[in-house]
Amino acid sequence: MNEPQDPQVRRLDARSLRGLAHPLRMQLLDALRFGGPATASQLAEKLGESSGATSYHLRQLAAHSFIEDAPERGKGRERWWKAAHKGLRFDDALLTDASPEVRGAADTYLHEVATTQARDLSTWLGNRHEWPEEWNRTWDMSSATLRLTPELTQELLEKMHALVDTYRDRAADEGDADTAQVRIQTRAFPLTME
Repeated sequence: MNEPQDPQVRRLDARSLRGLAHPLRMQLLDALRFGGPATASQLAEKLGESSGATSYHLRQLAAHSFIEDAPERGKGRERWWKAAHKGLRFDDALLTDASPEVRGAADTYLHEVATTQARDLSTWLGNRHEWPEEWNRTWDMSSATLRLTPELTQELLEKMHALVDTYRDRAADEGDADTAQVRIQTRAFPLTME
């Protein structure tokens, strides 16, 4: 499938995947992507890690061009980091790469994504009472089980992603008090082999 290339979305390849497929690196990247620029010390405190560990893994992310300096934020010796891209795109071919190291990194990456998504939902469920009533009326945790072919499943996924993309341009202004970052999670997978 020839999809348009978005310069704000980084396509993972074998080399970059090996540089990212670590739970703390993935958490650091998400923290920078969704929380904005930060220092290693700030990220260490936020994630409950040592600043030495966060510094090391931030340097690894920078070496693979996932993050970059945010010099507009730094003062003196303080080093601020920011995400280099708004999103990532996983290539399914990484799961069948000739290298066992790449296949292992792909598995690690996918399992960490699934864990993060489950944790995000669990956090929402645990904290939803702190949100205004209108947010408690506008969330979703639904599932549907359909009998589909791989082709129909792909068609459904493409339509769902296209619909979500139409809302990117309609995003509310960050200064609007009624806005929040809203996580949309999609999952589609077969339940049984028949």
